[in-house]
Amino acid sequence: MCGTRKTDRKLRVVPASSPEEIFAPAEFVTLAHTAHSKLFENQRFVWEALKQIASYLQFRLKPAVLGQLMGKPFISNTVFVGAGTIVEQGAVLKGPAWIGENCHVRSGCYIRENVIAGDGVVMGNSCEFKNCIIFDEAQIPHFSYVGDSILGYQAHLGAGVILSNVKLDHTEIAVAAKDGNIATGLTKFGAIIGDRTEIGCNAVINPGSVLGRDCLIYPNVNFRGVLPDRSAVKLRQEVQILERR
Repeated sequence: MCGTRKTDRKLRVVPASSPEEIFAPAEFVTLAHTAHSKLFENQRFVWEALKQIASYLQFRLKPAVLGQLMGKPFISNTVFVGAGTIVEQGAVLKGPAWIGENCHVRSGCYIRENVIAGDGVVMGNSCEFKNCIIFDEAQIPHFSYVGDSILGYQAHLGAGVILSNVKLDHTEIAVAAKDGNIATGLTKFGAIIGDRTEIGCNAVINPGSVLGRDCLIYPNVNFRGVLPDRSAVKLRQEVQILERR
């Protein structure tokens, strides 16, 4: 699609933005709100950073536990935990993983391989994380799965939100862009969740979804696709109240 822009007496055709511009990392996440912005350098599409996590941790991770442990959580020798972070008993940090400062890793949290969390992140009870990048102050407090995904600054997942990362037929995942599908080269890719986006309880975000900044996803929504900034996705259902017999 092309637009027109008036300049003096002539109209100049303005080309539509390219996919690389539409899906560039800076369009979804604020790189100042992560200590790991290098993951996004020279990436055409925001999701390409997911391919870099393993090698990034392999060369840059220096395991250490600088935070506070409550009881005896399991922390492997391939995990960094920043100062001020609390890790509760019953949490499992398998790693490789890099957890920032002043985070809260609650009991029952399962942090698998290749996880990077920023500062002030809540990683809650019965939540599972795998191959993901979580920006500062994001909250994932209860019963969620975050696999092969990126969560922006202050993004929030309500209880029971699932970021599904594999198609049922296990084929390559494409992003359903406006002008056609974009192949990602990934068979595991959950979602991109933009800064400050809120997802309601028990919503399912299907593989290859890309959500812009400041969006609202209502509870129980089943969503797949690309969502522009400041969009809301509602689910309406009919509820009947009957006399009990």
